[in-house]
Amino acid sequence: MDILSALEAILFASGEPVKLARLSLILEMDEEALGAAAAELAERYEREERGMRILRLGDKLQMCSAPAYAPLISRALEQRKPPMLSQPALETLAITAYFQPVTRAYIDRVRGVDSSYTVGVLTERGLIEVCGHLEAPGRPALFRTTDVFLRTMGISDLSQLPPLPDMTNGEGMEKLQKAIDELQNAVTPGQISLEDLAEDAAKE
Repeated sequence: MDILSALEAILFASGEPVKLARLSLILEMDEEALGAAAAELAERYEREERGMRILRLGDKLQMCSAPAYAPLISRALEQRKPPMLSQPALETLAITAYFQPVTRAYIDRVRGVDSSYTVGVLTERGLIEVCGHLEAPGRPALFRTTDVFLRTMGISDLSQLPPLPDMTNGEGMEKLQKAIDELQNAVTPGQISLEDLAEDAAKE
């Protein structure tokens, strides 16, 4: 059995992220070797300029279309352009990404306003999800980012997020807020760049 072909077939048929542990069990090989095989397949796709890509999302693998063909796919499937994320949504997403897992109360405290609607919007779009409950009165839900978030950012895991500016003083927070403000109405869920966010926030 050709491992690369088998891996390709499984990921194509799944359409969703598949855990390395499950693939390792099915293909009867350790996760490290499987990761190397996935990297080889991904490199081959890019080298041959195929229309598909292999993404590693933490402990999962997924097959998806190459970003360059997104406009053609949207036209072919008659998909409308995704609505842009609002400034409150960008703020909430940035807070969740960098400080997860977080409660809605924590997000409210950082933003200074009620975030219940915005948290709901991001949850519906699959960018954040409930990952548990805090052991406190009322057991508030804890939120984290999702695989959709990783795909949107074009990263494999959270360690690849760019570093935040110094947040131990008011100046760092002001820089982060300024960067978020500059992104208002400028990006869609498929174009958000937290790298730009952190780079802009760290300037001066």
